[in-house]
Amino acid sequence: MDKVSWVEASLVVTPEQAEAVAEVIGRFTREGVVIEQTALQDSSEEQNLLEDHVRVYGYFFSDASVEQRKQRLEEALWHLGQIQALPPVEYRLIQQENWMAAWKDQYKPLQIGQRLMIIPAWVENQYPDRLPILINPGMAFGTGTHPTTQLSLELMEDYLQPGQTVFDIGCGSGILSIAAIRLGSERVIAVDIDAASVASTQENYALNKLDVPIEVAQGSIEIIQAGQFGLLQAPLVVANILAPVICNLIEGGMTDLVEAGGLLVLSGILDHQAEGIINKAAEYGMSLMEKCGIEDWVALCLKKS
Repeated sequence: MDKVSWVEASLVVTPEQAEAVAEVIGRFTREGVVIEQTALQDSSEEQNLLEDHVRVYGYFFSDASVEQRKQRLEEALWHLGQIQALPPVEYRLIQQENWMAAWKDQYKPLQIGQRLMIIPAWVENQYPDRLPILINPGMAFGTGTHPTTQLSLELMEDYLQPGQTVFDIGCGSGILSIAAIRLGSERVIAVDIDAASVASTQENYALNKLDVPIEVAQGSIEIIQAGQFGLLQAPLVVANILAPVICNLIEGGMTDLVEAGGLLVLSGILDHQAEGIINKAAEYGMSLMEKCGIEDWVALCLKKS
């Protein structure tokens, strides 16, 4: 492809359906899945009426396999729809340059917590009193605008101790890894199953001109468990993903990556999913220290006994 283009696949569903739909879409859109609250336009009154629905969407490359991937996605959603009816999946082609232009129009500097400032790469840093995180959003998730990322950053600011090592599971754009270094981490290990996210993390790391390197690789917790980085545990592990993925990671041994007395920060969780995550983590020796939220989104900080 001379010019990169992407296909956005989306459905508007009820909050109860969102978790299952996100899991299905995630099988085929390895570049990320997003759940966001949506609104329906009432044209007669010319106002946005907030509805009890969410939009679930993800992206994949528009390449030679795109039609096959669409077919497989629709077949999987059809089977899910036999349990409870689903609307048809909608597709939208997005050119890379259009994506970037849209971001530049709406992506502004964003103050997080007491010390952090997320700054678009094309904006001059005019915030000398804050710790800057320069981000070029590209197509990897984690720009700081979504509540899940903001909650993760706030918990990291509260709990990360200078000198600590951090594992960033599902690093996306690298925003949490960069924040970890800004907050005093002396070693950051970042993994993501998506090659585009690994590249985005490397690009954003370079933008920030940091003294501490980020060790980033394609994969998930299994490559840490296999000893690829020469370190099996850390005092702080962060994962801003989706609740079903978090559950799978916990069952797959993510809590083993947390050293005794260490912390696990989890985000990407809808409020009604939080209790299930807390209970699942408790089965593996983690106790809740703090739960915080923005709108319908929740982040958790858990401690290993």
